[in-house]
Amino acid sequence: LLVGLSIPICLTVTLVMLYAFGRTLNVISLAGLAFGVGQSLDTAIVMLEAIAQQRDRGLSKVEATHAGARQVWPALLASTVTAVIVFLPIVFMQDAVSQLFADLALTISIAVIASLIVSVTVLPLAASRWLNTENVHKGSNDMYAAIAQWIVRWTDSPRRRYATVGVLFLAPVVLTWALLPPLDYLPPVKRDAIDGFVQLPPGTNIETVEREFVQPIAQRLAPYMAGEKEPKLKNYYVLAGAFGTNFGIRPLDPDDIDELGKLVNEEITVGFPDTQIFATQGNLFGGFGDGRNIDFQLQATDFPALLAAARSAEKLIQEKLPGAQVQAFQGLELAEPELRLSPNDRRLNEIGWTRGDIGTVVRALGDGMFVGEYFDGERRLDVILRASKWDSPEALAQTPIATPAGSVLPLGELVAVESTVGAGGLRRVDGHRTIGLNVSPPKEMSLGEAIEVLQRDVEPAVRASLPADGSVHYEGNAGSLREALANMAQNLAMALIALFLLLAALFRSVKDSLFVILTIPLASFGGVLALVLLRLITPQTLDLLTMIGFVVLMGLVVNNAILLVDQARSEMRGGADVRAAVESALATRTRPILLTTLTTLFGMLPLVLVPGPGSVLYRGLGTVLVGGMAVNSVFTLLLLPTLLRLREKPATFPSTESDRLPVEAL
Repeated sequence: LLVGLSIPICLTVTLVMLYAFGRTLNVISLAGLAFGVGQSLDTAIVMLEAIAQQRDRGLSKVEATHAGARQVWPALLASTVTAVIVFLPIVFMQDAVSQLFADLALTISIAVIASLIVSVTVLPLAASRWLNTENVHKGSNDMYAAIAQWIVRWTDSPRRRYATVGVLFLAPVVLTWALLPPLDYLPPVKRDAIDGFVQLPPGTNIETVEREFVQPIAQRLAPYMAGEKEPKLKNYYVLAGAFGTNFGIRPLDPDDIDELGKLVNEEITVGFPDTQIFATQGNLFGGFGDGRNIDFQLQATDFPALLAAARSAEKLIQEKLPGAQVQAFQGLELAEPELRLSPNDRRLNEIGWTRGDIGTVVRALGDGMFVGEYFDGERRLDVILRASKWDSPEALAQTPIATPAGSVLPLGELVAVESTVGAGGLRRVDGHRTIGLNVSPPKEMSLGEAIEVLQRDVEPAVRASLPADGSVHYEGNAGSLREALANMAQNLAMALIALFLLLAALFRSVKDSLFVILTIPLASFGGVLALVLLRLITPQTLDLLTMIGFVVLMGLVVNNAILLVDQARSEMRGGADVRAAVESALATRTRPILLTTLTTLFGMLPLVLVPGPGSVLYRGLGTVLVGGMAVNSVFTLLLLPTLLRLREKPATFPSTESDRLPVEAL
């Protein structure tokens, strides 16, 4: 009951502080609250366990409360500060994913601080009045004492100590690297809608799009909107443009989304000649596709060679990535109608004009020429000079132009007007002519695996077909993944350094700080192992949100190590030798460590096991925390005592006069 008292208080404080910071309740902050429940129980359990142990020694309620609170207060403070210092960098990280999970870090930080305040104020006061039972742990103390004795006996041998440290530190590092799941950018969180894009033939006008595509689509969807056919539709939209058409269709029942996707691809969007249509379930994070798109960029100055390389790259990607969708950002065919105006330099010189002058005239004949601004008393208005419309190249060539010489000449005498075809658009990246292929990997393939296939099987052949100055780049989500991994590595390193320095200051010992840090690889291995086991049941990649789980894990798993190290050093300061201090720390702290671990695990298990529309968003993160906490808690009980006794010298016994043999006997 006393432990449960901390939950509503901590939750109330957390909700009030979230409101004060201007945050809202969403799936991310709610996940943080779920974890905060486990954290509030952790500190409460440690505090009440310490008080109960003092009661077991025969102290009164008030004396036991004072002694227990004094005993664990430094360790609880250290655990809280380390957790906050690891979580807070996520709040201030600038990339989109970190901003997405800033609510999680802030919620957990507030919950941890609130749990500390409650545990050192409310709980000791309540325990001094209501904790009446003595010897509450008499039955279980013998079991934990037996565990402590076994661990100490195991670490009595120097050879076993070094072997244990080697296995429990090196093995997790190697296995973590070997078992890492495939990399991804964001989890595939889907919307209950089918999104599509239609690539239209070059030169298609809006009226044609309306007549040839929009109206037929509306007619085909009408029976489903009226409920005459299944699946019934909630709504849809079609957004037509000159370069393509976007559409979205939402079912009335979200469970019909797979059936709707099949219907759209096999019935609704078929029978439109000279078009390319891409339709798939919409992505929660915005954009077309599932948030795993790769912008495969080819760059070169020779445009015809660049175009040929892009065509071969498109075919090669479809061959090496079966099931992938490949869409060019601009058409790979020179089929877009265009007018090419070539200046007649001789005639321009005769009338006293330059190429710049005729360019100004051409702008006026096209979209218009900016000539100045007009202020109407309230705002400034642009003044645009635009000639009357023309409807054919021949009419444009016959447009009369007044020259500086006073004559009037048709435009066709000053420039050569030629009807031709060209690319659908001009794209430059960093000043280089660029053609981009938007690659959406198959559903069963992660973003990292797709990039690896492109680099291994596609890029060498494409580079060989490009001119000497050609290059290949990976942007889009691939570029975002690359930048996010660099930021994540930097923040992990900074968090680790900050954690080490903070622990060194709190313990006043670099060695003890290092001992605590050395338990982190066990947690990382546990997180990766849990992901591997989860992949046996459902697809799960190592996306950026899951990686944030390792940052969060770093601030959590050190709590158990801090409790053990602090208790052992406290026993040593009381005069106990290393062996006795380690055994006493294990006997005293094993129970609260196991209990706090179980509360954290049960607080996070719903995020892993309970299905729901948003569960895929934080399932990976929850899995990392559950696996990391479980493995770390079990093996830390063996690793830390081994580290504390690593340099312990074998016991020696002073000799006495009776022990010595007389010189004559030698």
